Amino acid sequence: MNRKTDVVIVGTGAAGLFCALKIPTDKQITIITKDDAERSDSFLAQGGICVLKDESDYESYYEDTMRAGHYENRKESVELMIRSSAHVIDELVAFGVEFERSGEEFLYTREGGHSHPRILFHADVTGKEITSKLLERVKERENITIIEHCMMLDIIEEDGVCHGVVMKNADGSIERMTADYTVLACGGLGGLYRHSTNFRHITGDALAIALNHHIEVENLDYIQIHPTTLYSKEPGRRFLISESVRGEGAILLNKNKERFVDELLPRDILTREVRKQMEKDNMPYVWLSMEPIPREEIIGHFPNIYKRCLEEGYDCTKECIPVVPAQHYFMGGIRVDKNSLTSMAHLYAIGETSCNGVHGRNRLASNSLLESLVFAERSAEHMTGDYEKLKEPVTLPDVGVYRDAEKIKKTYREEVLEEIEREKNERKKSAEMRENNE
Repeated sequence: MNRKTDVVIVGTGAAGLFCALKIPTDKQITIITKDDAERSDSFLAQGGICVLKDESDYESYYEDTMRAGHYENRKESVELMIRSSAHVIDELVAFGVEFERSGEEFLYTREGGHSHPRILFHADVTGKEITSKLLERVKERENITIIEHCMMLDIIEEDGVCHGVVMKNADGSIERMTADYTVLACGGLGGLYRHSTNFRHITGDALAIALNHHIEVENLDYIQIHPTTLYSKEPGRRFLISESVRGEGAILLNKNKERFVDELLPRDILTREVRKQMEKDNMPYVWLSMEPIPREEIIGHFPNIYKRCLEEGYDCTKECIPVVPAQHYFMGGIRVDKNSLTSMAHLYAIGETSCNGVHGRNRLASNSLLESLVFAERSAEHMTGDYEKLKEPVTLPDVGVYRDAEKIKKTYREEVLEEIEREKNERKKSAEMRENNE
């Protein structure tokens, strides 16, 4: 019924794994994950990871990130991310991550919203390359235990301090795991949407738990739609057609196979233009043509996309493919400071679960993996820099309250969707008031 660990991390995406690897090995770490360890959205990331190549690109990179976020970004967080990027890449390479190179030099690609090529990549499966290597290193550590098919049902709170989590194991048993520090790295909320690029089991549980414990959240209505996912009549997870395809020259066409937009606009603006064209054409998709990209480059740089398109009946080296916008990323989340600490003591949030302000209202392409890793490392350094062991809480929650896990999941979904809608309405009313006053 009860377990004890030094640090519990919820989630096996890039953020959770990197955090675990940056915590000293004298601490016992337990990582729990709702599904298989490999089934995190980090594994699905195709395009790449941004890096500051040299000082001459700093102002441009900073401005691209701010402009994409409609200048609602937290400046301090953006600066920290960019300045830490080269260090993070060095760490990834040391962990065995391989990025595309020409000889000894890195190759860089460009995506929408970027003024210059500054994105490192591994074919079209960069997220898989990074996250799988981190997972390999985690499994080598004797101080780290991974528990799969284990759902967080709640956190344990005593006097405004987090003391761990309540969880449901694969066998259906409910356990309380106490910990000195708790890290929420549960991913986003794509599973709440009918059409999303996310895994279906990622449903924003941590957000509902935060709301129930009065932990500060921010911008829950900031949901990013990716403009190009492979069209299908079937509901469920959409296959992403990476933005780097357009960065390498692919173009968007209307039903008459005419180009209608600048393909490298920021994602929210491009999504709006694609939807307008779909409505104008009275079509459920637009066309994406890779004709400007040499065939050998498509097969070499985008082998996974090429293979998936063939499976769906399209040879993207010879013909257009149908694409449609779908929910992709979550810019809001549990509000954290520059060290990823939430408004509750001894509770951190990292990755897509958190909102540190880097992305503002709209994320710049390929900033997500970098942001996750930078602030995951900061959380690890912060908690261990002044490590404080907690006494056992006076009262542990009754596990009987959590027996009906399906009802809890349903309640969490409803709470998160209701809060998103409430924030949308509040933002709309505020905008209308400003317009009337002007």
